[in-house]
Amino acid sequence: MRLNRPSHSTVHWFVLLVVSISALALSGPAASSTPEDVDPPLAWRPFELGSYSRPVSTRVAEAQKAFDQGLVWAFAFNHDEAQRAFSEAARLDPALAMAWWGVALVNGPHINNPAMSEVQSRTAWEALTKARALAGRATDVEKALIEALGARYSWPPPADRAPLDAAYAKAMLAVRDRFPADADVATLAAEALMDTRPWDQWTKDGKPQPGTAEVLAALEEARKLAPDHPGALHLTIHALEASPRPERAAEAADRLRALVPDSSHLVHMPSHIDVRVGRWKEAAEANQRAMAADRRYQGRSGEIGFYRIYMAHNAHFFAYTAMMEGRREEALATATGVVAGLDPAFVKENAAFADAFLTVVGEAQKRFGLWKEILAAKAPPEWLPVSTAHAHFLRGVAHAALGEVAEAKRERAAFAAALPMVPKEFYWGSNPAADVLAVGLPYLDGEIAYRLGDHAGAVEKLRSAVRLEDALKYDEPPAWTVPSRHALGAILLDAKRPAEAEAVYREDLRAYPGNGWALRGLATALEMQKKSAEAEAVEARFAVAWARADTSLETSCFCVRKSRSDAPAGASALAQGRTLRR
Repeated sequence: MRLNRPSHSTVHWFVLLVVSISALALSGPAASSTPEDVDPPLAWRPFELGSYSRPVSTRVAEAQKAFDQGLVWAFAFNHDEAQRAFSEAARLDPALAMAWWGVALVNGPHINNPAMSEVQSRTAWEALTKARALAGRATDVEKALIEALGARYSWPPPADRAPLDAAYAKAMLAVRDRFPADADVATLAAEALMDTRPWDQWTKDGKPQPGTAEVLAALEEARKLAPDHPGALHLTIHALEASPRPERAAEAADRLRALVPDSSHLVHMPSHIDVRVGRWKEAAEANQRAMAADRRYQGRSGEIGFYRIYMAHNAHFFAYTAMMEGRREEALATATGVVAGLDPAFVKENAAFADAFLTVVGEAQKRFGLWKEILAAKAPPEWLPVSTAHAHFLRGVAHAALGEVAEAKRERAAFAAALPMVPKEFYWGSNPAADVLAVGLPYLDGEIAYRLGDHAGAVEKLRSAVRLEDALKYDEPPAWTVPSRHALGAILLDAKRPAEAEAVYREDLRAYPGNGWALRGLATALEMQKKSAEAEAVEARFAVAWARADTSLETSCFCVRKSRSDAPAGASALAQGRTLRR
C-alpha cells in the first residue's frame, strides 16, 4: 500500500480512511457472530502473533510477553495496537526502559505516513524521556537503541521532519555497526533508511535510489540472523516489490504467509509479490485470509483507528485480484462494499483523496464489460471532479462498445471539458489524479476510432494511452486498474495484426505476469499466426489462470466482442468444451 503524501496532504488522506471506512465490507460472507462468540474489548490483550521474541531487561514474565507483542505489532504496522502492548509492559514493569522506547518508536513516522501529529510528537517525546530516565539498568544495545531514537524527535517538533529522519537513520546505522549480530537492530536500521525515502526505493527505469542498497543489505543481514523475522520479511517485500526483480522477495513472502496469524497486514503482504510474479490465486487467497483476520480483530478490539487503512487495503486488493482472475461477482461485490463504507459527509470534506477511491466500482464494471450498468449509474455530485470526469470516460467507453458512436463522442467532449476541472492537489493513490485521468483521453479516442472502423487510428491512440499509463508511478493496486494493452491487443487482433498483438501481450505479461486476460489474447495471436505449439502452451497457462473465473473470455477486452471461431479448433480451452460458471 502506498498512500503517503508530502506535507499536510498526507494527513488528510489517512484521516479520511481511518474515520470514514467504518462500515467497510470485508468481502465475502463473514462468519456469523453473536456477543457470545467474541470477548469484550479491552485496552490490551494477547493476540496470536507467532513466536518471535526479543528478551529485554525485565524479570516480569508478563511484561516480556507484552513487549514481544508490541514489537511484532510494530513490525506489522499496527502502531496503535503496538502502543497498547508496550504500555501494558510498562504497567507490569514500571522500570522497563524498553517499554517506553517502544511507545516512542511507534508514535513516529513510517513509510505509509511520514507525518506526525502534535499528539504523536508529544507522546513520543515524553516516552523517550521516560526511557532515558530508566536506561540505567538497560543492556548496552538497549541503551544504544534509546539514544538512537533520541535523534528522531525534538520538542517542540520542527515544521520539517526530514533532518530528524536522516539523523535517526544515521544513528541506527551506527547501532547496527556496533551490534552486527542483532536482527532487530538491522531491521530497525533498514526501516529508518526507508522512512527517509517513503515508497521511493527505485527509479522508474529500475535503478536503486540512494540508500536502497544499504536497506537491502541490512534486511539480508537480519534474515540471515533470524530467517523468520517478521519485520525483516515485511520490509523485504516493500523494498523489492517495485524493483525490476520482485522475485527476489518470493522466499520472504512465502515465509511470512502464516507466520503472524492475527496480523492481517502481514498475512496480506505476500500478495504484493504474488501479483508481481504472476501468482494471482495466491494473492487473492492471501487477502481473503487477511480479511478473515480483520473480522477476528474487529471482534476483539474496542477501538480501531489508523489500522482501518490496512483493512480497507486488503479488501481493495482482493477486488483487484478478483478482476484479474475473471471472478466478476466477487470483484463487484467487494468493490461495492468498499465504496459503500465511505461516509459521504467525510468524503465531501476530504474529496482531494477520497474522490478517486470512489471509482473502483466503475473500474470493475468496465473490466467485465457491464456497459448498461455503467450507463445506468447515477452521476456523481459536481463537487467530486475526479469521479465526474471518470464517469464521462466510462460512459464514453460504454457507448463506444455498444456501437453508439454519437453518444460516445458527446461523452468524450464532456470528459475533455471535465479534465481541466480536476485540481492539481487531487490524487489517485500515489499519482496526481489528473495524470491518471489523462490516460483516458487517448484510450477513449481509440475506442471511438475502432467503432468507426478506423483500426489504424484506434491503434495509434491506444498506444498513446499505453505510454501515459506506463509513465505513472508504481502503485498497488495500480491506479489505471484495467491495462490499456488489453484493449490495444484486442483491436490489433480484430485488425488481423496478430504479430503486433503478440508483442503487446508479451509486454503486458512482463508487467502483470500470468494474468489470464493477456494470456487469452496471446494464445489467439499465436493461433492466428499458425504457431500451434506455442499457442497450445499458452492455452494451458490460460486454463490455469482462468480456473476460478465465473466469466468466459473470447478476447482480452470486452470492448471488442470478437468471436474466436476463426481460431484453430481444439486449441482454446473454450473450444475444448471447458464450461465456465455463470
